[in-house]
Amino acid sequence: MKIKIRDILWVVLSGAVTALAFPKFNLAFFSWISLIPLFFVLTKKNPGRGFLLGWIAGISYYAVLLNWIPAVPSHYGGLSILVSILIYLGFMCVLGLTWAAFSLCFTKIHKPFPILSFFLAPFIWVSLELIITHILTGFPWGLLGYGQYKNLYFIQMASITGITGLSFILVLFQSLFVLSIKLRKKAPFFAVLTLVILIHVSGFMSIKNIPVQENSFSAAVIQGNVSSDIQWGHLSFEEIESLFNQHLQLSSDATLKNNTLVIWPEFSVPLCFGCSYGIYQEFKNSLYRFVQETGCTLLLGTNEKTETGGETEYYNTALCLKPDLSQNQYHKIHLVPFGEYTPYKKVFAFISRVTHAIGDITAGDQFVLHEHEGNRFGSPICYEIIFPDLVRKFTKNGASFLVTITNDGWYGRSSAPYQHFAIAVLRAVENRRFLLRAATTGISGIIDPYGRILSRSELMTQTFLYDTITPLHKNTVYTKHGDVLPYISLTLTIIFLILAVIKRRNERQ
Repeated sequence: MKIKIRDILWVVLSGAVTALAFPKFNLAFFSWISLIPLFFVLTKKNPGRGFLLGWIAGISYYAVLLNWIPAVPSHYGGLSILVSILIYLGFMCVLGLTWAAFSLCFTKIHKPFPILSFFLAPFIWVSLELIITHILTGFPWGLLGYGQYKNLYFIQMASITGITGLSFILVLFQSLFVLSIKLRKKAPFFAVLTLVILIHVSGFMSIKNIPVQENSFSAAVIQGNVSSDIQWGHLSFEEIESLFNQHLQLSSDATLKNNTLVIWPEFSVPLCFGCSYGIYQEFKNSLYRFVQETGCTLLLGTNEKTETGGETEYYNTALCLKPDLSQNQYHKIHLVPFGEYTPYKKVFAFISRVTHAIGDITAGDQFVLHEHEGNRFGSPICYEIIFPDLVRKFTKNGASFLVTITNDGWYGRSSAPYQHFAIAVLRAVENRRFLLRAATTGISGIIDPYGRILSRSELMTQTFLYDTITPLHKNTVYTKHGDVLPYISLTLTIIFLILAVIKRRNERQ
């Protein structure tokens, strides 16, 4: 059975339209229909051709979703546009393999189990989302459910299943629609349509207003709008001090609004509390005076360093400074590969020789919680927010609200900052916690435990946002148990792949 040009066009359309559900496009409805062409094509193909067509669909999906990638290594990494485009193509091809693997598994199971395969399709999809979250260093940026971050009623089920539960329902809805067409029976589609309606109704009923309690307080996030084009080594002390004072002034303005917790973004100005020289000491002394005079708690993005056995180690740090000058630090655990460190150095050592953009950061190993007015909170840093299980561990360990600090200036005005913000919305819902996001150039925001965006900033603006935060302590099903659905899905997928092979072998004999 040959691959026709028409099949290629259909799967390219399927992948590209799926990506349009995400920011900046925000055509969320496409998440409910975009996979239908892919399913129709796959039902007529053997596993080999299914794999190839799925790969084409996946490349199309990531080509649209990650269209911002070429600008990052080109603009900030000093690489040529040609090399940057090659990196982009590599990303598309590697990440597209998840769609290829889904299509291979589906077609493999579809032949011996032509009806059951449509019910198994969402399990296969979710098992691949689990794999892309953990394989190598993991990159769960484009999980299908994130396109629904504005669908307030639907996303409430994430508190039970996590983000993968949303992906599961989206795939099930489309697979059973195709099954109904194939069987010429309405029952499968109307059954899943009823399920989707019930999920929305349940989500509507679960949303509540969070009452202001005795332990509620007002918190502010600072957005200093410091460009990632800045090379700190080329700035004078006066220029750096001016940027620091801008943040201090915004923080002072925030405290006048009775905000007792103030959050600075990730590395918006050079801060190192373990460094006792130069601007670091001056800035540290200024911050000491500020918290003592205002009585507020500061959460700061700093770069800390330690000397161990004659070796210097650097940490991307969220440092909490209290009015009594006590402090504690959380060191970022999941670093950005090829940004903050080089993974698998024996294989990729050559990359650090062609770009200056790769850092030499050491990963932390503890989920340290901070405290404000007797309430503990977690502070996943930047890239870490895309990992549901990592953020869940802060809450499970006792965080009553969440803070994430980030530097999205690397992405300019592309869709990446919007996509990154959408991901943060789901972390708030999964854990039923207020989430405050401070971004260097935007998008900063404050999100309530049901995914309602209480306030958000625009890109490339200098501002601060604030709202009342109520610490919460009850853990959700997802917080308690984590990714149960993906592991069940992976198990079922493996079982039915084995059964499919056995059944096909028996049929041949």
